[in-house]
Amino acid sequence: MTETPNLVVFTPERLEKVNKIVARYPEGRQKSALLPVLHVAQEQWGWLSSEVMDYVAGILSIEPVEVYEVASFYTMYHLDPVGKHVIEYCRTGPCCLMGGEDVYGYLKQRLGIQVGQTTPDGLFTLKEVECLAACGWGPVFQIREKYYMNLTNQKVDEIISDLSI
Repeated sequence: MTETPNLVVFTPERLEKVNKIVARYPEGRQKSALLPVLHVAQEQWGWLSSEVMDYVAGILSIEPVEVYEVASFYTMYHLDPVGKHVIEYCRTGPCCLMGGEDVYGYLKQRLGIQVGQTTPDGLFTLKEVECLAACGWGPVFQIREKYYMNLTNQKVDEIISDLSI
């Protein structure tokens, strides 16, 4: 009987990075490395499938459910495939008071998708998130580490056009 190869394996460079992260923590405390290791996993695969989360659990010697609990709690982790640009928009009170509902409605219409969906060209995915800590500059959305603030429909058009190139 031949064994099927595990398709979920970190690249040598990423495995080295993971090992350095895990080494920061005392023996028996590998779970403390979970958040940064999940970031490395998402960097490699783009999202966290159950196979990827199981793989991370094995590396850290923890139960898969412990990984699932953490990955499903934080909006920064993607549990489904996502587009090239994940637009995370703030849905809390201050942004809504500053016109966020209208701007986000326009964004959905412009992209032709709803929250949790990805455009057919694979470029954009929309996610709602809680406060992005930019309440004075709302409405706000984030793509990776970059914040887009004081959004208007015109600014949304410019951002989408720039990222569509």
